[in-house]
Amino acid sequence: MTKRPELLQATDADIDDALAFADPMVLRGLLYQLTGDEAIPATEVIALATGGLGGQVMGVGNPDDVALIRSKAADFLKQYRDSGAGDLPIGPADRLHRSLTLSAGADVPAAELEMWLEELALDPWARGHVWQQEPPAERLENFSVLVIGAGMGGLNSAVQLQHAGVDFTVVEKNSGVGGTWYENRYPGARVDSPSRNYTHAFGVDFPYPNPFCGQAENEKYFNWIADHFDLRKNIEFNTEVKSVIWDEQAKLWEIKAEQQGGTKVWRANAIISCVGFLARPNMPNIDGMSEFQGTSFHTARWPSGVDFEDKRVAVIGSGCTGYQLVPELAKMASHTYAFQRTPSWVFDVPGYLDPFPPQVNWLDRNFPYLTNFVRFRTGWGSRPDVTMKIFGIDPTFSDPHATSAVNKVVRDQRIEFMRTKFADHPELVETMLPVAPPMSSRPVLVDRNYSIYDAILRDDVTLVTDGIERITPNGIKVRGGEEHALDVIVFATGFKANEFLWPMEIIGRNGQRIEELWAKDGARAYMGTMLPGFPNFFMIYGPNTNPIGGLQVVDMEEMVTRFALECIGHLIEQNLDTVDVTVDAYWRYNDELDRAEELKNYHDPRAHNYYQNEFGRSAANMPFDARLSWEMLRSPFGPRSADGDEQLAERLATVAEISRPYFGEDLVVE
Repeated sequence: MTKRPELLQATDADIDDALAFADPMVLRGLLYQLTGDEAIPATEVIALATGGLGGQVMGVGNPDDVALIRSKAADFLKQYRDSGAGDLPIGPADRLHRSLTLSAGADVPAAELEMWLEELALDPWARGHVWQQEPPAERLENFSVLVIGAGMGGLNSAVQLQHAGVDFTVVEKNSGVGGTWYENRYPGARVDSPSRNYTHAFGVDFPYPNPFCGQAENEKYFNWIADHFDLRKNIEFNTEVKSVIWDEQAKLWEIKAEQQGGTKVWRANAIISCVGFLARPNMPNIDGMSEFQGTSFHTARWPSGVDFEDKRVAVIGSGCTGYQLVPELAKMASHTYAFQRTPSWVFDVPGYLDPFPPQVNWLDRNFPYLTNFVRFRTGWGSRPDVTMKIFGIDPTFSDPHATSAVNKVVRDQRIEFMRTKFADHPELVETMLPVAPPMSSRPVLVDRNYSIYDAILRDDVTLVTDGIERITPNGIKVRGGEEHALDVIVFATGFKANEFLWPMEIIGRNGQRIEELWAKDGARAYMGTMLPGFPNFFMIYGPNTNPIGGLQVVDMEEMVTRFALECIGHLIEQNLDTVDVTVDAYWRYNDELDRAEELKNYHDPRAHNYYQNEFGRSAANMPFDARLSWEMLRSPFGPRSADGDEQLAERLATVAEISRPYFGEDLVVE
């Protein structure tokens, strides 16, 4: 039976109409892969525009070429329909390199091809565990892994463990899956990565209705994972881990968790911690908070059924959450007060709030492999060559406000958008202009037509930039004496981002506490995942894994998970007990990481946000080029061969200077 009954019922006009909404660059690579038609590569691409992050957007510039591509796509889809719309092979594997280059509009280097093929996700298990040999049945049966957290990282770990046949339990403090998307239900909560790339490789066909989905759709995706892969039977909900302690004699971790007022204990061979770092709300310390007689809460603890009609509402905080929330609250409250200490850089995205036209989702369902090529094309837009430049400091570039020529282009674009919005209120340009350079703090994506800039122009919204003196029983008093009467105070004050693994008690070998390892200058890890003296313990989205050097968070989490499972799989195959990283390797890696961070603009002295911890270094961001991270996390069995590829040989040499993440080198197995 066909998987595409819609296509069988579609008319030629339906197909032509739908293809008018397809990206010609996506069709360019996909059609060539499916047909090998040499007329497709003959179409020309040009730089159509400079993207919001400073990178060139390549596209088909000649209208005749666009028409040719759409016509050939229509002919292909109609023939596919007329043949019964059955299974369709992707085409020759050796054609994929050229096909990706055609979709990218630029050469995809051979050294990067394997990484981009993973991103293409033709193989849903491209970032899954591969057994090196048949694992001993008894050893496999008796080996257990405990996963902490059922958000993006935890669910992926569960799926991959299940696929590998390794016994596991997931412990989740909430009553449902989704992590941050389960907890953050405030109006306006929306992803700031393209939804096409906010799925795992096995979720490439998930039907996202928006280019950037809101909270409900993101939560729906995580529920789909839990249900599609039948994971709920392995998840202990409403259970919060309190301690994780290593038993050296038994070579096991003992995990204690609070569940329904009591304590539950597990013993596991390995731990995969997927608690994330934007998980624990950060409440400010403002005088008088306990005296307020109205309603107050943090955005991550949004109460159900809260009514803002005829209410005066304050939002404290001007990061991503505050900027998303204020425009939506303005539609509901009688008056909204936006308390802003430091403005954030705003990046306008056309259609950020809009759903896809129905033709887009129709094509997703009915054009074979289209979602794969859309995923690749979208990922290519945030490739390392683009993102590394905008986060960098060019020591030879002289400008009081920007850190490089590219950074200045980005800044000028942002100011032009601001001036367009505040054409009749030029004083607001200065008020909303951040002091620190763009990308030195988390950028805020907004819709071009309605955003925080539009909201503060409303008569029923007041922007308050005076510092808060105290919270009174009836509202907020600012420095200078004015008091704003309020009914509701919402704290959009972020999370304890730099307190990784807190408040769990983590004790490794010889009674070493995690706080002792991190006493020098905050949370660190080897490649973001391992800690010396804490064997068989892996973190997903651990210290310095927030990617700024290309790709997305989900990609980094998938790569780290694969590395962890390869380590676990080796223990099972070889009947070994532990895998650990040496202290020397831990510090060598982190010394190189610190050097890489020296020229990143989030170290600008004017920037004050969670990109820096109390010691003045970033425990959050991954400063390395994503291609280096991918090589390091690819396999603990050894580096791949350069096979005469000079570019790859150079990259592997750079990796070797940073780490040797292989068994018998940086990794010690016993």
